[in-house]
Amino acid sequence: MSGTLNKVMLIGHTGDEVKMHYFEGGGSIGRFPLATNESYTNRTTGEKVVNTEWHNIVVRNKGAEICEKYLKKGDKVYIEGRLKTRKWQDDSGNDRYSTEIQCTDFTFLTPKNESGSTMPQSNGGTQQPSQQATSSQPKTEEHLGEEDDLPF
Repeated sequence: MSGTLNKVMLIGHTGDEVKMHYFEGGGSIGRFPLATNESYTNRTTGEKVVNTEWHNIVVRNKGAEICEKYLKKGDKVYIEGRLKTRKWQDDSGNDRYSTEIQCTDFTFLTPKNESGSTMPQSNGGTQQPSQQATSSQPKTEEHLGEEDDLPF
């Protein structure tokens, strides 16, 4: 295969409100953390172990405005995008790196009655994930009996 692929698909819970940055000319960027969990049972102790991975999500323009309006801390969301690593310098002049998910598509998964706001039916990205993929994920989690053990 001669081509390459940079694609990320996540289903998780928002860790904070969307932080917006507006630019001259009308552009905007929204940023928020997303938590995904991995759980398993330790074979030696029988104890349930949950590992949480945090992802930095970046969404642009109209999608960012929709996320700011409808996403609240703790909401469940499907994110699709690509990985992007940025290099920057801290106050001491040291090189620092930050890996982000550049969101190209999203779907809100928290039911309207559980969220504090009314959410639109369509997502804010340029493409919609298939209805089957979006609707099958919550059923899979219910079937496995896993609960989210997030502190928010």
